[in-house]
Amino acid sequence: MNKIVAFHEIIDIEYPTEGNFILKLRSHEDIPEIKPGNFAEIQIENSQEVFLRRPFSILDVNYKENWISFFIKAIGKGTRKLSEMREGEKLNLIYPLGNSFSEVQNCKVLIIAGGSGLAPFVLLGKALQKNNVHITYLLGGKSKKDILLTEEFMKYGNVLITTEDGTAGEKGYVTDHSIFKTENTDINKIYTCGPEPMMKVVAKIAAEKEIECEVSLENMMACGFGICLCCVTPTKDGNKRVCWEGPVFNSNYLKWQI
Repeated sequence: MNKIVAFHEIIDIEYPTEGNFILKLRSHEDIPEIKPGNFAEIQIENSQEVFLRRPFSILDVNYKENWISFFIKAIGKGTRKLSEMREGEKLNLIYPLGNSFSEVQNCKVLIIAGGSGLAPFVLLGKALQKNNVHITYLLGGKSKKDILLTEEFMKYGNVLITTEDGTAGEKGYVTDHSIFKTENTDINKIYTCGPEPMMKVVAKIAAEKEIECEVSLENMMACGFGICLCCVTPTKDGNKRVCWEGPVFNSNYLKWQI
């Protein structure tokens, strides 16, 4: 996989809700091939408090217009600094990094996302739709304001929703949705990204129903090249670097105790 290190110009920042933003960047070089699940390391410029790059899943890419985008939650010093930037400013990126989701064909899949775990699943939806895959998205959040990108996801499949307070969709956690209540499911594969406790429950449900499941981990990844070893996760084959061997893993490969 060809990787580039380059400055990209901010051409748009959208704020769908408070604390969430979509950052669109144009490259002055050809954008390398990006696969669903790949991420970028972004340098936070002009900040004495943020020394390390920050990893973000790539939301979307347009090769003809030469831009890529990211869905970001402003929850720390680095992401808040990014949210305050303006069009015309430039950011230094290293990408594409990490592995990608496995693609399937002519089957039914369930994509489960919570929080910033929404980010990898626009590109995955695009790729699977081309493979004649029937996609169901299951999105979860605390309340209606946390359910984002639904119009984008509806371009590629059906969208189901859960909220903890019941303000949208079914009430409860995403793993409580009625789609899991049926004994006989025709789902062939599950993809998920979001808070680790959520993904562990999803992985358990998938194992019980004998459905293959891939998870995208959100460990802290300082370098993106497997050098600093701060993102390791235990697997059945020893510790693996999330930024290098991952971030996508088959859930059965992880040493998760539920």
